[in-house]
Amino acid sequence: MFDKVLIANRGEIAVRVIRTCRELGIGTVAVYSELDREALHVRLADEAYALGGQSAAESYLNTEAILDAIRTSGASAVHPGYGFFSENADFARAITAEGVTFIGPPPEAIEVMGDKISSRRAAEAAGVPGVPGQTEPVTEAEQIRAFGEAFGWPVAIKAAFGGGGRGMKVVHGPDEVVEAMESAQREALSSFGRPEIYLERYLAWPRHIEMQIICDTHGNALWLGERDCSCQRRHQKLVEESPAPNFPDEVRRAMGEAAVTVARACGYVNAGTVEFLYQDGEFHFLEMNTRLQVEHPVTELVTGLDLVEQQLRVAAGEALAFGQDDVRRDGHAIEVRINAEDPAGGKFLPSPGTITRFRAPAGPGVRLDGGYEAGDTVSQFYDNLVAKLIVWAPDRDAARRRMLRALGETTIEGIATTIPADVAILEHHDFAAGEHSTNWVEQRLDLSGVTGSADPSSAPTAEGEAEPTVLREVTTEVGGRRYRVKLWLPESAAAAPAATGTGAARAAGGRGGRASRTRAAVGGAGSGTITVPMQGTIVKVLVAVGDTVEAGQTVCVLEAMKMENAIATEKAGTVTEVKVTAGDSVGAGDVVAVVD
Repeated sequence: MFDKVLIANRGEIAVRVIRTCRELGIGTVAVYSELDREALHVRLADEAYALGGQSAAESYLNTEAILDAIRTSGASAVHPGYGFFSENADFARAITAEGVTFIGPPPEAIEVMGDKISSRRAAEAAGVPGVPGQTEPVTEAEQIRAFGEAFGWPVAIKAAFGGGGRGMKVVHGPDEVVEAMESAQREALSSFGRPEIYLERYLAWPRHIEMQIICDTHGNALWLGERDCSCQRRHQKLVEESPAPNFPDEVRRAMGEAAVTVARACGYVNAGTVEFLYQDGEFHFLEMNTRLQVEHPVTELVTGLDLVEQQLRVAAGEALAFGQDDVRRDGHAIEVRINAEDPAGGKFLPSPGTITRFRAPAGPGVRLDGGYEAGDTVSQFYDNLVAKLIVWAPDRDAARRRMLRALGETTIEGIATTIPADVAILEHHDFAAGEHSTNWVEQRLDLSGVTGSADPSSAPTAEGEAEPTVLREVTTEVGGRRYRVKLWLPESAAAAPAATGTGAARAAGGRGGRASRTRAAVGGAGSGTITVPMQGTIVKVLVAVGDTVEAGQTVCVLEAMKMENAIATEKAGTVTEVKVTAGDSVGAGDVVAVVD
C-alpha cells in the first residue's frame, strides 16, 4: 500500500478520499488554489501545498503546479477524484512519468473511454450498441443541422472529454445550433480543458441507469450493481439511488455483463462506471466514466464496500478479494446532492457565497459527505456541490421517508441550496412510484412555489462586543508548503479585512463574519435595467448600443460555477447602454445593460 497519497482535487471528493486514506494509515496531501486556502480538504489533510491562482485553469488544471506539489511532498500516488484531470490521459501519463502511481485506469483506457466518441466506437465493437449518434468530433454548425434532419430533433450536443452534464446542450431546431454549439464548447473547455464535442439523438423519456464496475490487474472484472440517476436538471443529477426501481433483474444482469464487456474491451483497471439510457425495456450504451462517480456512496451502502479503498488496493497491485458471486446488494440507498443553487421557479440559479450556518442531520442510516462547514465560502469559480446526503433503509419507501426526515434536519444558511427541490422530488407521487425520467424534473415537476433562499438574518454578529486577546490559528507558506501557526492576537486584528475568501468568517472568530453582499432583483416585470442574479464572469455579450431587442431576448451570457446562464431583458426596446464586455467579473445585482 502507499505511504502518502496526493489528492489532485478539492471539495467533498477530496475530503472523501482523505478519510479512507486515514483509516488505512496512509498519509494525505492536499493541493489548493488561493480561494481554497482554508477549505475543509486543506484543513483535514496531513500536508497541503499551494497551487496558486483562483480559477480551475490556474490551479486544479495546472499540471506543472500539481507535479511540483508531488515532488515536494514525496507523494507516492495521486488520486484524481472526479472532474478536473480525472479523465485526462495526458495528466495520467505525466504522473506515471514521475514514478508515481495514478489511482485510476491506464492512460490508454482513458483515451478510449474518457473520450466519449472513441468510447462509443469501442462499445459498438464489443457488441454493446449505443444511442444513435455521430462517432466523429463536430467542428461545424452545418454538421449538427444535417444530423438533426437525418435523425430528428431534438439533438444532444455533448462534451467529448467530460461528463456530469457539463458542456451538454439540447438543440430543438436548426435556429438554435450556433448558439448551443458555442456554449457547449466553452463549458467543455472551462470544465475539462478540452473543447471537443459530439452528437447524439436526444431520447424523449429515458431513464439514466449506470453500472458500477471494478477491475484489477489480475484479470478480474466485476459489476457491483446499478444506480438510477434519472432525476436531473440541466442534464446534471439531483437524486440517485440503488437499486433502480421497477428494473427487471434479467435486464440488470444483462446490463452488468455488458458493462464488464465494455471494460474488458479497453483493458480497464480500477473503478469505473458504464452509463446507459433505458427506455421501453431496452438499454443503450451512453458513455463510460473512467473515474469514481459523485454518486458512488449509494453503491457503497448497498454492497458494504468502500470503493475508495478498493481503488487504492487495485492501484497498489492487489487482486480483488471477492468474486462476482460474492457481491451482495442489500436494502435500498438514496443520495441527494445539496448544491449552492436557488431552485425557485425551476431556474436553479447558482448561489455562491459564505455559509453562515450548517447543521448536519444524524440518526440511523444517515451519511453526509460534505466539502464545506459553517464559515466556508462556496466560490463562483468551481462546481457548486456543497454536500451529498445519503441514506440506507431495508426498502425503497423506507429509504425515501428516511431521506425526507434527514433533509428536514439539515440547515444551511447564507446561500441558497437545492434542498427544497430535493424534498419536492422525494414527496412527488411519480418519484414514489418510480415513474420518472431524465426529463421529468424540467418537464413535469412543479417548482413554482419552491425557493432555496436562506434567511441570513439569524446569523450572529460581533458588533458591539468587547475585544479580548484571543488565540488564533493562522496559516503561512514556506517553500510552497502550508503550515498552521497559533498566535495570540487582538480580536480586531484577527477580524481584519485582510482575511478574505474561503475561511474569512472563520478568521473573524467564527462569530458570523459573513461576506457583505448587495443583492438586487433581476429587473422587475417590464424593467429596462438588466442585472445579473449572481456573481460570475461574462463570457459573451450579444447586443450593442442601438440594437432593437424583444422581451426575453438574451443580452449576455454569464458563467457561474461552471454553468452558463442566459441573461435576458424583460422589456422590448432599444439598447441604450452596455456596461460589460466578455471577461468582466460581475457581482449579484450588477447592471449589465439598459433598454429604453
